Amino acid sequence: MEPVIKLSAGVSKWDIRQKVWDYIEEKNLADFPRPVHNRIPNFKGSRHACAGIKDLEVFNRTSEVKVDPDKPLEGVRLAALEARKTLLVPTPRLRTGLFNKIVPPPGATKDILRICSTSQGVKDYSVPIGLDAKVHVDLVVVGSVAVSEKGWRIGKGEGFADMEFGMMASMGAVNKDTVIVTIVHDCQVVDIPETLVDDHDLTVDYILTPTRVIKTGCERPKPLGIIWSKISREMLQRIPILKTLRQKEQEAGKDVSLKDERLPNENNQRPVLKTKEDHKTMSVETGPVQHEHNRGGNERSPEKQGPYDACTITTVYIGNIPQEVRVSELKSALRERDALPLRLNWHGAQRRAFLDYKDQVTAENVLSSLAGLCIGGKTLRAELAKNQRIRRGESQSSETTA
Repeated sequence: MEPVIKLSAGVSKWDIRQKVWDYIEEKNLADFPRPVHNRIPNFKGSRHACAGIKDLEVFNRTSEVKVDPDKPLEGVRLAALEARKTLLVPTPRLRTGLFNKIVPPPGATKDILRICSTSQGVKDYSVPIGLDAKVHVDLVVVGSVAVSEKGWRIGKGEGFADMEFGMMASMGAVNKDTVIVTIVHDCQVVDIPETLVDDHDLTVDYILTPTRVIKTGCERPKPLGIIWSKISREMLQRIPILKTLRQKEQEAGKDVSLKDERLPNENNQRPVLKTKEDHKTMSVETGPVQHEHNRGGNERSPEKQGPYDACTITTVYIGNIPQEVRVSELKSALRERDALPLRLNWHGAQRRAFLDYKDQVTAENVLSSLAGLCIGGKTLRAELAKNQRIRRGESQSSETTA
């Protein structure tokens, strides 16, 4: 079946996401919540697609199933509960642990089970499952923004499905034979270039759509553990259970060096994110380089500046940021496009941000990679700051965090 969404040569993962989100919105193929941008789309017909899970042999023989908390996967969660299987659902953004085990009340009716399959039901009818739990999962069901018939998968860009599988592999809950299923609208099946698939990316064995069951035959190895060199300090701080797993593996003698702890590059820049949120303005240092945005907003004269100070820095302006978007979402998008700056100045009230890069060539490359970047349903405006020196004088209300 020919994909309805055509991809041009040289597309990035973000290009593909944007095309899929735009197409679903333009064709009115989504149910609540909308817009679908920056989400796993809750497409029309998801219940019918989910019903196909019961026809898979692996579903019928397994007793434990892990299903992501995405809205379009409610039908799979309900099917698992109706079949009296152990249902594991990851905690939102892994903030409070790894899994919730859904425990319906005794004698639960189908209506109660339907409630248990929703996001609210996961909160009300669950118990936490940690890294030491003895679980064995033969089937994992994940949401996707796009997927190819070869099994290449693209999520919404935050990497949680990949990370969850790696953590499950580390605790012995999954292995190379664990079956991965994704459920999408037919339009989300596109020809993803294999060159976009990284070692840590989760691939899928089956794709269920409202009209088809696709067996991908994908033989690419699944990530059987956390690739610590892909993990940043900032991510480790945001996800406590990841920190716990790292400590366990470190004690077991494994190499758990983070992305930020690898050898510095030629400019001695390491993207260590340290943040302090403020409702007005925030400054984020993404490396050891300290620029002269001091707390008083005074700027040193060019002749007194060092090799990494303002005279060598080029600033990119980011505008049109939606009101509800937080700085962490912007950082996640920048990380996905390999565009983390040396320093990020977040002007929350004005819905804008300024990104400092080491030179103009780097900044211009970043602008190319940020073209068409959409967050919160809006395409961001990215351009070189018009007046570099005046712009840095604005930083007087920002804080340098340590």
